[in-house]
Amino acid sequence: MAAPSHLLAPQAVNKFRPPRFGLGGSRLGEPPGPGGDAPAIATVDAAYQAGIRFFDSSPAYGDAEARLGTALSRRPRGEFLVSTKVVGADAEESVRGSMQRLGLAVDLVLVQDSGASEAAPGPAAFEAALPVLDGLRREGLIKAIGAASTDWQALDRLVRDHELDCVLLAGRFSLLDQSARPLLDRCLARGVSVIVSGVLSPEVLHTDSVPARRISAVCERYGVSLPQAALAFPARHAAVTSVLISAASPAEIRADAALVRQPVPANLWRDPELLRLLA
Repeated sequence: MAAPSHLLAPQAVNKFRPPRFGLGGSRLGEPPGPGGDAPAIATVDAAYQAGIRFFDSSPAYGDAEARLGTALSRRPRGEFLVSTKVVGADAEESVRGSMQRLGLAVDLVLVQDSGASEAAPGPAAFEAALPVLDGLRREGLIKAIGAASTDWQALDRLVRDHELDCVLLAGRFSLLDQSARPLLDRCLARGVSVIVSGVLSPEVLHTDSVPARRISAVCERYGVSLPQAALAFPARHAAVTSVLISAASPAEIRADAALVRQPVPANLWRDPELLRLLA
């Protein structure tokens, strides 16, 4: 039996292609403990040492941008990619504010639509932000623009109606949920890169659901843990260029990076039982 189209190996079809794995910055902005900013900065350093060269942030992530900028200021700027989000009505002010907090130029700017957060810009705000970001892209201030959401249908409409470089989908495409497949298919057809986050959900980490346990049992027959398979799975769709990993400590990002480096046998993805579970 042939593998479904969404499980075909990735192809180089996207115009803008972020690195395969990135560090999501949401937990870098958590309130400081006794160590102050040091744990977050050490987490970024550990990610860099593990080979990660893509770092995502947002003004909504507390002090994450400042901490990220401090950690990356010691690294050659040409070696890594930084993304952030537009939060608020004034897109240019938001971008320039992020750059000031980071102390770095930003490569990719994503507008969060109303599906990502009740406080984030809605569709009308996105329509207003897009030409502003396009102008910044044309000026060379940023390299790429896109949208971020948990709502794959909202992203699908934006990809259909606008010229985006990239979308960031939080959840909705993982071992346990492939509901966003129509969005990914559209992105593939239009040459839009897809970044996926949220693949290491509590269900995956703790196998606390029946579907997770069933998929885990198949993976174990191939010597693969469920988190390892979860990190590798999204890139089985040709539109997915990157997976974001969230971490709040050096030990956590090192452990995740070790999982990334472990190869997943190709036969796992062809296993008839797994294909039925993922259908």
